[in-house]
Amino acid sequence: MQASRIAAAAAVAGSTVLLLSSPAFAHVSVQPDGTAAKGGYALVNFRVPNERDDASTTKLEVSFPTDHPLASVMPEKIAGWKATVTKTKLAKPLEVHGQKINEAVSKVTWTADGKGIEPGYIQRFPVSMGALPEDTDELVFKAVQTYSGGEVVRWIEVQEDGAEEPENPAPVLALSTATEDHHGGAATAEDASDESDESSDDAKAASATTEAAADSSGGSDTTARVLGVVGIVVGAAGVAYGVLAGRRRTTSDA
Repeated sequence: MQASRIAAAAAVAGSTVLLLSSPAFAHVSVQPDGTAAKGGYALVNFRVPNERDDASTTKLEVSFPTDHPLASVMPEKIAGWKATVTKTKLAKPLEVHGQKINEAVSKVTWTADGKGIEPGYIQRFPVSMGALPEDTDELVFKAVQTYSGGEVVRWIEVQEDGAEEPENPAPVLALSTATEDHHGGAATAEDASDESDESSDDAKAASATTEAAADSSGGSDTTARVLGVVGIVVGAAGVAYGVLAGRRRTTSDA
């Protein structure tokens, strides 16, 4: 009886955790594929779940931050969806790799060509973007989700410090600390040449080791073969000697 009550209590507790945690997985979110380091480029995924049982998600609009504009935004091609990139002229041009950029992506819109995101499914929308800003720890992307029945859900509410999560939170991309790899850029020709020379030296050393091993192996094989032949000859001589000795004994006995 006691065991049954414990099991029932555990089941209720499990259901409560599931109900409380489910909203956290229901909204549109964004996560990097790996890391999103300041000053670098990243591949991120906008994750869109379908929250309706009687309608499909047929459109997604993601607005990109205007306070931290991104010069390069390239959505990945997805079967069954058409992506449209909208650019806006910047009040203050950006300088990327020594070049001035006068416009940046302000919105990416995905429109379903077929059924869209059906009930009970989620869809990921990959986007390559950069260069990521260095003067902020996060980027906020406001998203608008449209259903086949005409319903529109706006995921645009910004999380306030110390406050509870809003009902329709905007997707937030956390940026990690910049590393030397993200700021170093492409290697110089001299570095590439040095690496090539090092690789060549390593290759030569490996080749010499292989040849030495082959010679050693070859010498061992030759020695083994000679010893084998000698053994056969000695064995044959022993057999012949035994036969002759047997015959002599037989003759003597007779």
